[in-house]
Order: sequence, then structure tokens, then C-alpha cells
Amino acid sequence: MSQSPENPENTWKQSLTATTRYDSIQKLQQFVAAAGLSENAFALEKKAYESARTREEYDAFCNQSPVGSSEADQAAQAVVANGQNEDANAEVDPGVTIGDYPNCHYIASGVTADVYRAGDRALKVIVETRNIEPHNPTREAKLLGLLSKPCIPLLDSFHDHEQRLVLVFPYMPLTLENLRERVPLSDSQIRIIFGHVFTALASLHGQGIIHRDVKPSAILLESPTGPAYLSDFGASWHPTLSAATEPADNKILDIGTGPYRAPEVLFGNHSYGPAIDMWGTGVMLAECCREGANKQLFESRAVHEDGNQLGLILSIFKTIGSPTRENWPEAVNFRTPPFDIYRTFETRSWDKILPDVTEEWRELISALVKYDSGRATAKQALQYRCMNEA
Repeated sequence: MSQSPENPENTWKQSLTATTRYDSIQKLQQFVAAAGLSENAFALEKKAYESARTREEYDAFCNQSPVGSSEADQAAQAVVANGQNEDANAEVDPGVTIGDYPNCHYIASGVTADVYRAGDRALKVIVETRNIEPHNPTREAKLLGLLSKPCIPLLDSFHDHEQRLVLVFPYMPLTLENLRERVPLSDSQIRIIFGHVFTALASLHGQGIIHRDVKPSAILLESPTGPAYLSDFGASWHPTLSAATEPADNKILDIGTGPYRAPEVLFGNHSYGPAIDMWGTGVMLAECCREGANKQLFESRAVHEDGNQLGLILSIFKTIGSPTRENWPEAVNFRTPPFDIYRTFETRSWDKILPDVTEEWRELISALVKYDSGRATAKQALQYRCMNEA
């Protein structure tokens, strides 16, 4: 249960900036290295953040120094002990060897791959040998070779002893998803992070490539203030590499994730283009600019719970208003035109949709989260006032 704003614990936690927490993590990294523990500074900082009752207790733990209060000391020491026990257990586990990379530890799984960390490298091991379109690991590897920063660089690729394809990337400690869940983002952070995202998308779109799965977990970060990298190209479309399985006018519709799926995909437009990436980026931007606990712009249930995504469609309509033939003329030719068969919701102004967001950010968000083909491009997004303020 959430605590009231008057609670001192809630107050000190709200005052911690992302930069302060990252500084604490840096200190803890030095501590675990000196103590000979497995590197787990992020987990230790999170434990301190969740367990400490005051800022003094939090600082005592992160600095590993007394604060003049036996009660605070005991709390900090208890957190340290828990963290050390966890790290000691982790140290016993040597991990696995993948190719020439020893001590690889499992991080997560996706549709076709498992991801491991090996020091400063992240290894994406393709465990699904069949090509489940639009997921095609061989095409992904080729496509990655065409990209440059701020797209995540492919450092190496090989087949392991089981003949599974392995893609090697630099390991990044943060994603936009877990960063925004910790603390509110400042204008400066948003400007830097999305500046890199728009730059990456401009490069992609300039080559005719569509990412097709823009989401917060696909934005990797070196630190809370960047640099940011666009990743997760497993479902991307390329005008040449994808032509045999997906002609330009008959692309797969089963792409995207949850509330970041563009409406043209939901209504069966097989000829969609790079604008679907801009919709997803606009939704992410709105969520990063919003205040409060629930930052989602649109509501979306898992596909297995809502296979036809009617819940997401309804949420989009209720939030920004129902589309019309005037503001979405292209939709007349969609496989499933969005007119007449749904309840009509009036168009809402963005100052009503995002009252806690500044006019400058709303101006860019409204240019991205819109129905018609006039959606701002990545290059255009970089020119907006909010992206260029000092």
C-alpha cells in the first residue's frame, strides 16, 4: 500500500534524483570490488532504497560510513549483511561458458533468445532455431552490421558448441523502463535520451528500415543521463533483407509491444511505414514527461488476454478522441477502417490529456501521437523547441 505524501520516508525518497542514485551505485561498485564480492551494486542500492527509513540510513549504507546513530547504523548494517549474503551466494555460481566468454550469467529471455551478461558484454543467445517471422536472427545480425551509434553496436557474432547463433553487444546497466520507474526524469535527461533515440531512428528510417518494436525496455542507457542506445532489432523490417517474406505492401501486423503499438497496425494496414516507430516513441515520451505513479498514456492488456487489442483501441479513442475521415483519410483503405463501428469519443486537447506536462513537450508529443500521415519524422522531432533548449 502506498504511503501518504506526509510520511517522512516518502518525502526523502521523492527528493532523490536519478543522478544521486547513480552516484550511490558508483560508490557501491567500488565497495563490492574492494570486498571481493560479485558485482551487484544495482541490487544493493535498490535494497538500501527500499529498506532505509531515512536519507541518513540510505547514505550510511551507500557510503559505508557511520552517521552517528546506532539505530541508523544497525539498519544500514542489516542491509549490507543481506546484500553480502546474496553476493556471496552469487559468487559461488561461476556461470556458464558461451563460446570464448566464461562466467556468463543469465539476465532475461525474449521471444527467440536468452540474454546473458559476461562482464562488460551482453550475449544474446538465439534459442529458437526456426525463423518465427517477423523474428529472424540471421536477418537481425545482417541488419545490425548496417547500423551505427546511437543504435546498439554489434561487437561480435558466432555459433556456440550447440550451433546456436550468439550476438554480442556492450552491456548496459540501465534501460529507460527501469530508470523511469525509479525516479522522475528531468528535462535535461529526457532531452538527452530522446535526442539519441530520434537520431537513431533518423538513421534507420533514412535507410528504409522500420524498427517495429520501440518501447522503454529497448532503450539502453550507460547511466541515468545517457548516452542512450536503441536496441532490440529482432523484429525490424528492411526493404531488401525482408522483401522475400514481407513485401512492402504486405507487412506482418503482429509487431510491436502493448501500449506502444501504432493504430494503423491495429486496423490492418499492411503498408505501414516508419511512422509506426514515431507513434511508439511519442507514447514513450509522454510517459517520461508525466508526473505521478501511473504514467501510462494508453492502457493495454497482454495479447493472450486481448488478442484483438480492443482494449488498447478503446483506450486510444478515449484518450485522444476517435479518428475521423478528415483527420485520418488513409484509414478509409485499411483492411478494417476504424469508422462508424465504434463508439465515438470527442477529440481532446493535449493540455487536457497531459495537464502536468509543459507546453513545449506537449507540442512534440502531439506531433507524434496523432492518426494521420502528418506524424513528425525523427529528423523533424529533433528540431522542436523542447529538444534544443539549453
